[in-house]
Amino acid sequence: MRVADAMMLVGRSVRSSPLRSLLTALGIAIGIAAVTLLTSIGAGVRQYVLEQFTQFGTRIIAIQPGKTSTQGMGGILSTTRPLTIADAHSLRNLPGVTSVLPVVQGTGEISTGPRTRASEIIGVGTGMPEAWNFRVAQGRFLPDDDNPRPFVVLGQKMKQELFGNRPALGEWLQVGGMRFRVIGVMDSKGQMLGFDLDDVVYIAAEHALALFDRDSLMEIDVTFAPGHDPASVSEAIRRTLVLRHGEEDFTRVTQDQMLESLDRILSVLTLSVAALGSISLLVGGVGILTIMTTTVRERTSEVGLLRALGSTQKQVMVLFLGEAIVLSVLGGLLGILSILALVGVLDWLAPNLPLQANWPYLGLSLLLSALVGLVAGVTPALEAARLDPIEALRAE
Repeated sequence: MRVADAMMLVGRSVRSSPLRSLLTALGIAIGIAAVTLLTSIGAGVRQYVLEQFTQFGTRIIAIQPGKTSTQGMGGILSTTRPLTIADAHSLRNLPGVTSVLPVVQGTGEISTGPRTRASEIIGVGTGMPEAWNFRVAQGRFLPDDDNPRPFVVLGQKMKQELFGNRPALGEWLQVGGMRFRVIGVMDSKGQMLGFDLDDVVYIAAEHALALFDRDSLMEIDVTFAPGHDPASVSEAIRRTLVLRHGEEDFTRVTQDQMLESLDRILSVLTLSVAALGSISLLVGGVGILTIMTTTVRERTSEVGLLRALGSTQKQVMVLFLGEAIVLSVLGGLLGILSILALVGVLDWLAPNLPLQANWPYLGLSLLLSALVGLVAGVTPALEAARLDPIEALRAE
């Protein structure tokens, strides 16, 4: 039997019962659509999270008080010796370092006249705009003073909430019960993982330590120039602080390490949701197995005729396997096209939704649908190939 004849027979078999073929393919289409949708959500979330973290730049090393084996909790763990403003100053002259930023964060009331707002108060150093890729929209940022003056810089939303369209520069605020003068307003930065970067006020880290009654900085962010190895800069930081503290009672996290960890976690998440969606593919495969088994019994006489005309068992098996694979691939294409249409519509209606078509996963989904059809069609194909030609010709 020629390949062209085999393809013609498979196509004719699929077209002979269009409704049954459509319903069979629909089972695979739903499975592929579920896998594709979940991987698209996973890819979108992955891209969204990485973009959120990289908006602060990628050449940052964070130092947190307390030696921890896991990241992210160092700022609230106890430590034998706190990170101080003096520790931050000691890192300024290290090779490759462009800025050193002490960070203290907390919440409190910000008020001016009759208007009061509870929000985030961030104590930082003068190099914050350069270190975090922020821009000052009005006025200036905190000056580099040995004895910081009571100045405050407002986020864009905070300025609107407290002053509306009135000028804010030069006005006085009560920040956590302390009096500060507004010297600048930051450009809008948006949100990061649900945290509104515009609804904050910035004061000097020294004032924040006093305001929150803390003796330790929550973090020191060190930025370094392009071309410098993060590991070398991190090691220089370690040596300097060990000399000051007498031991390594702090944790260093480079931006590259953080992004690599996030990337691994989000990749595993994407694969996990894809595996979850594959359950519906299994249901579609059972549907193909059921339909193909019924088809073999309905076409017993046809199998007998093919065998009588000289077709081998292998050729009969290939015909039925081909039909199962064609049905499965058609379902896969239908599922992928439907999800691409859905992603396009959602991107138009909700452009901020973290949904992104993952083309490698789309290709894998199509191959997976063909594999499901192949596996599901093996048993019916073997059953058809093993039919006795004489008995099959007698079947009605």
